[in-house]
Amino acid sequence: MTAYGPALTPSDLEAFHDQGLLRLSGLHTRAAMRAVRERILEELARLKVWNKGRAAGGSLNALPPFQQIGRLSSMVKLDLHGALSTPDVQRAVRGLTGKAPQEGQGTQLLMSLPRQGQWSLNGLNWHVDIAATPDDGIPGVQAFYLIDDVVPQGGATLALARSHRMPGEATRALRASLKSPGDVQAILRAGDTEIVEMSGKAGDVFLMDMRVLHTPSINASKNLRMMATTRFMLRE
Repeated sequence: MTAYGPALTPSDLEAFHDQGLLRLSGLHTRAAMRAVRERILEELARLKVWNKGRAAGGSLNALPPFQQIGRLSSMVKLDLHGALSTPDVQRAVRGLTGKAPQEGQGTQLLMSLPRQGQWSLNGLNWHVDIAATPDDGIPGVQAFYLIDDVVPQGGATLALARSHRMPGEATRALRASLKSPGDVQAILRAGDTEIVEMSGKAGDVFLMDMRVLHTPSINASKNLRMMATTRFMLRE
């Protein structure tokens, strides 16, 4: 994966189509993300979930990690779409696919509290948001925005590089294998794929072919994880 410059390069295009995703480093300014982060922190304080760098306790802490992610993300009712789904993001989607992006459901927060438990590759919810085969072409692109720095094992979304190129049969077999306890790295080597963790700096954006298998992960860090996502369907 390569950094984003003034224009997408041939190597950017090659990486996206080969791996199924591309990291655009610093596509949003840190100042812009700082303003978004402050709005979220104010809302979390109002909700009595997080204040002055500490969790406030309560029913959220008792939820299993992935239920907690869904609940926490839905509690914060802020319209962050315009601040995150910018023309630069949409131009990048068009540059990678040759098609105009068409937004469907707006922008959704992806958040998790710190110290959810021991980080593990077992028991994750690998899925695709659109069922499509390699022969169908790219049905859509999903953008993942880092609103704050996200450290490794800090709850970032995980994606399986090259999984968008697998036949449906192989994808189903891979998902079944990953749901069972076992040597995850051996399963990935057999499937000619690898995990890409969408960690990085505030302002980074990952663009992912929506046929790629991906999953939320455990936030084992001491930091609140702040990400968001937009799904872009593609016009012919």
